[in-house]
Amino acid sequence: MNLDIFSSWTYAQAQAPEDAVLERARERGRELGVESVGSATAGFLTVLAAVSGARNIVEIGTGVGVSGTSLLRGAGKQSALTTIDIDVDHLAAAREAFHDAGVDGSRTRAISGRAQAVLPRLTDGAYDLVFIDADKTHLLEYVTQAIRLVKVGGMVIMHDAFDQHRVPKPAVRRPSTVATRNATRMLREDERFVSTLVPTGLGLQIAARIG
Repeated sequence: MNLDIFSSWTYAQAQAPEDAVLERARERGRELGVESVGSATAGFLTVLAAVSGARNIVEIGTGVGVSGTSLLRGAGKQSALTTIDIDVDHLAAAREAFHDAGVDGSRTRAISGRAQAVLPRLTDGAYDLVFIDADKTHLLEYVTQAIRLVKVGGMVIMHDAFDQHRVPKPAVRRPSTVATRNATRMLREDERFVSTLVPTGLGLQIAARIG
């Protein structure tokens, strides 16, 4: 990589100071062995939620609430978040983060269960934003469900779109890398969406539904 480009990327990643709420959430994440979205990615999610005017959000993979808090902060006080995770400890940590951030409990619905079982029960075309940050084993299922759930004018956002920076390496054929490539292709080739890959943190694939 050109050193100037790398320096600019590093500088950009560093321009994302966080408050005590997210710092405490990250500390809980370290205790639980959970890797949250990076600070630059968290800031970007806040901006995306704000400019999109999202009111109904689905999060697949709760983590410890860093991404959920970031999305809710951008979306504003009229927004609601449905977040899904199989681990009840993760959900409990996320609830703490939401509480610390002053989020009214009525704005969040934390569902414990496998996303591939929960998502089909959600209403078609009822959501403004779907954020995916979960196990790559079922990634194509999650993307398929996200496409069904998001309304026209809404967005699907997939975190770790580089699969720990393995996607750009053609020789890498790990199951998670192949799944990530296929999920990205699914969003890119769907004519109902316009899509772009943003190189912040571990990469965000963003697809906006236009039809």
